[in-house]
Amino acid sequence: MRTPVLLALTATLALAACGGGGGSTTPPTTGGGGGSQLTSQAQSENAISTTESLGGPVDTVSSFNQTTSGVALATRSTSVARDISANSCVTGAGGGSVELFVPDKNGDPNSTEEQYFYDSACSQLARDVLRLYTTNGSGETVARTVSDYAQGNATAISVRTENVTFENGTFNADGYPVPADGFARSQQGALALTGVKTIGDDSELVLQPSTTGVNNFCGDGASYNQTGIAALSETFGGNGTSTGTRTVNGDGSVTWSTTHNGSTFKGAIGALSITVGAQNTACPIATPQFVLAGGTQLGNYTIPVTAQFLHGELIDLTVTGATLANGNSLSVTTNTSASPLSSGFITGTVSNAGTQIATFSVNAFGNGVLTVTSSGIQYVMNDWHVAK
Repeated sequence: MRTPVLLALTATLALAACGGGGGSTTPPTTGGGGGSQLTSQAQSENAISTTESLGGPVDTVSSFNQTTSGVALATRSTSVARDISANSCVTGAGGGSVELFVPDKNGDPNSTEEQYFYDSACSQLARDVLRLYTTNGSGETVARTVSDYAQGNATAISVRTENVTFENGTFNADGYPVPADGFARSQQGALALTGVKTIGDDSELVLQPSTTGVNNFCGDGASYNQTGIAALSETFGGNGTSTGTRTVNGDGSVTWSTTHNGSTFKGAIGALSITVGAQNTACPIATPQFVLAGGTQLGNYTIPVTAQFLHGELIDLTVTGATLANGNSLSVTTNTSASPLSSGFITGTVSNAGTQIATFSVNAFGNGVLTVTSSGIQYVMNDWHVAK
């Protein structure tokens, strides 16, 4: 069950959950409002650069959960959709709905397709997750495509493509790894807007075996904006490591509790990249597989995150005791009265020295908008990252 959460973080989490809305324009260089000594440009940079402080961990945890979301759907009840037959629509969180197709709707061999809908009748598509997999003993490769849709729009607003590799796992009949047996997962992906690769996003996860329904895990990840923020002539990103637990709850939801330690970076557009090393197969992570290269490090952070998912969809986000740079603070609210697929599901305020710098509003998939207070400039967010 979702519970409201208001978080006061003494941190620099700026725009955790932002996506969706308006574009950006060149920020004015006058001083910020409300007594802040930061210029409007600096406030924009401050907000965007700290996106990875919260956006990175939440995006990583969401990616981890999506690894086994089909398992939860397929085992929830016998009424869960396994094809396009009648009565295959399952009520989701907040009035939405979800379907699982095995094989996918195109009938491809070794495939699955998860579809999430704004309405309860599985007619207004919000997200489509397509998996094409090849299993080889304890290993598997997966080509994964995630398409997000605005309500009432048949054209995807973003498409995320991933190449995923599993080691040391066992797999069910639908090609999903079995959480109880543990596995090592490595994912390299990119998020595209209108066909242009915008966000580079790589991560790895080592889920340790467990027979109790609670798995320990560790992981790491790195992400950055490949096209950058044109109005600022800069790009931003981050990298970090995670440790925590995955717990299956009595209502069928799954809770990931993690502490994410990382750093944020900025640089000229084109200056950042991700260095790829060897995949880890055991905890703790001694050498992360994915590390951001280039740019200037802006600060470090430590963020405890608890994220609860039902049917693969985020239904509650909790952040407490975060430690971040620059003296910033953040309040975040999960709005239980709103649908997880509404842009007002998760909202927050970024402040510095007691002055509000920015606000954000995002849905359960991390799509929404970040608004800089002093200038009113808005930045589009997709999949928990500032896209433009």
